[in-house]
Amino acid sequence: MTEPEKFWAEIWKYFDVIASVPFDSVLDRREMPGARWFSGARLNYVDQVLRHDDGRSNPAIVVVGEGRARREVSWSQLKSEVTAFAATLRAVGVVPGDRVVGYLPNADEAIIAFLGTVAVGATWACCGPDYGASAATDRLQQLTPTVLVGVTAVMFGGELRDRREVLSELAERLAPDVVITVVRGGIDFDHSTRPTSARWMRWADSVRDDSAVTLETQQVEPEHPLWVLFSSGTTGVPKGIVHGHAGVVVTHLAALGLHQDLDETDVFFWYTTTNWMLWNIVAGALLLGATTVTYEGSPAYPDIDVLWRVVEQEQVTQFGTSPGLLQAAASAGLVPGSEHDLSSLEKILVTGAPVSQSLHRWVSSAVSTDMPLLSTSGGTDVVSSFVGSSPGLPVRPGEISGPLLGVAVEAWDDAGRPMRDQVGELVVTLPMPSMPVMFWNDPNGTRYHDAYFATYSGVWRHGDWITHTRGGSFIVHGRSDSTLNRNGVRIGSADIYQIAESIDGIAEALVLGVEMPDGTYRLPMFLVLKDHSADRSDLINDLADRLREEVSPRHVPDEFHFVEAIPHTKTGKKLEVPLKRILQGASASDVLSPGVVDRPELVDFYVELAGTWSTHGSPAGC
Repeated sequence: MTEPEKFWAEIWKYFDVIASVPFDSVLDRREMPGARWFSGARLNYVDQVLRHDDGRSNPAIVVVGEGRARREVSWSQLKSEVTAFAATLRAVGVVPGDRVVGYLPNADEAIIAFLGTVAVGATWACCGPDYGASAATDRLQQLTPTVLVGVTAVMFGGELRDRREVLSELAERLAPDVVITVVRGGIDFDHSTRPTSARWMRWADSVRDDSAVTLETQQVEPEHPLWVLFSSGTTGVPKGIVHGHAGVVVTHLAALGLHQDLDETDVFFWYTTTNWMLWNIVAGALLLGATTVTYEGSPAYPDIDVLWRVVEQEQVTQFGTSPGLLQAAASAGLVPGSEHDLSSLEKILVTGAPVSQSLHRWVSSAVSTDMPLLSTSGGTDVVSSFVGSSPGLPVRPGEISGPLLGVAVEAWDDAGRPMRDQVGELVVTLPMPSMPVMFWNDPNGTRYHDAYFATYSGVWRHGDWITHTRGGSFIVHGRSDSTLNRNGVRIGSADIYQIAESIDGIAEALVLGVEMPDGTYRLPMFLVLKDHSADRSDLINDLADRLREEVSPRHVPDEFHFVEAIPHTKTGKKLEVPLKRILQGASASDVLSPGVVDRPELVDFYVELAGTWSTHGSPAGC
């Protein structure tokens, strides 16, 4: 990528981006941070979506999930409900620049509330109802929202979970002017009691059709805040990452429309929650006129086959998931290609962690020998990818085909020199349209600069270790702040996971490289077994032999621990960095916010292990 101005101008033209005022220049300057895209234009994200309300027969949204009757939302119904919700917001005083926030699952209400919010020029942010009041407050309170849209209950894992207490506490802490409640499972508030001084209303009233109301989309500047996404928040208050209308529109059109070849003939299903940036991609599929499928509930209830049943029943053409869910399906012995009619499925998309060669083999044997498994890697920071698949490029197990169109991505050494066939830092050398326009509450841009540009001046450093091969593909090795460094040799944790999690008896693995205060280095591995009656000694010997032979002796851990489960963030990422710091002696409360962990009680094991290390000072693996 050497001419971003020409490329992104062509994307704007090719997809016929709707703008009430055309842009004066594509890119004002190439310096980062500070690059400005499509100056002079006036547009609204919602216009790009609702242009597809042209009488087409395919639904806009298909709603499925635990405890929910399947529902189709037609394009005309989508427009009607977005129009009504926007009118409700205007009626309660929401103006351009205000914030509307959600405490919602991945369902139609979240998409409609987002589009209605953006239509009036307000800014959207959301988190899922699996967060408790403190974790949700850490994110949403920063925005001082005018309106809160929240669900009263959720069905997850076969259990109806009442969220009214959390929603009431959230309303008290955020102090919005209006609270709109989405009722689930018959669990509702008595609105006459008015749990806070805010005005309370029900979702059904906020989207009630009124034929006298027409949709008016607020035309905004290209960098007008579209939505705020949040960093993981594992070690403190999450950063609010702000993206603008134009940058997201063109980036998602290119990524979805060109790389994924998504269009109005497709049914798109990516299992996600509203906590993860993939929810923004689920909504983004509407930009191309595709049918997007939302799923509310557990991906493993009543069994791990549930998502594959959705793929079959909805005749999904593009199915997105995570390596963890694919691994769970493989570990359960599923053979989706034989057990389901997947004749509509054209590709499987995967992100969230590096994809092992064993998962490629499983897809080939258990799904279809000619089913492409397309891996991509990016981040909440750009609400898109840096590297991914592309029609016409080969798919090699364990590798990602190449950079996304319009992205100048390279692997650099510590001195800022590009490298091939060696592990280096993932950097982006030219601006991308979907880079954040700012961080929330960062008036002078210091936190934004320090997050990405402190290492290499004027160059985005993302914090991932990658190898850029001479063939042009990429291999992602994991976060550079959790990379293992043994005797001066960098080791990607993903390289170890690829082997460990391909062994029959292992369900999941975690490896940490821990620099100890006394100058020693420890490399412990934590293993979750599929069958707890398995011979642990044989399994360890098998794993150590394979690591020694397939990578190198330095990849073999010092010690092995068998654990009930591995703790993750609620977006499914292993807690490598916080757990490493705990083992180095840090207090768990200083390095980890319990509200962002899927199972906080699992952290206790690492706290106890750290105490053992400080007392005995020698490996105590089991």
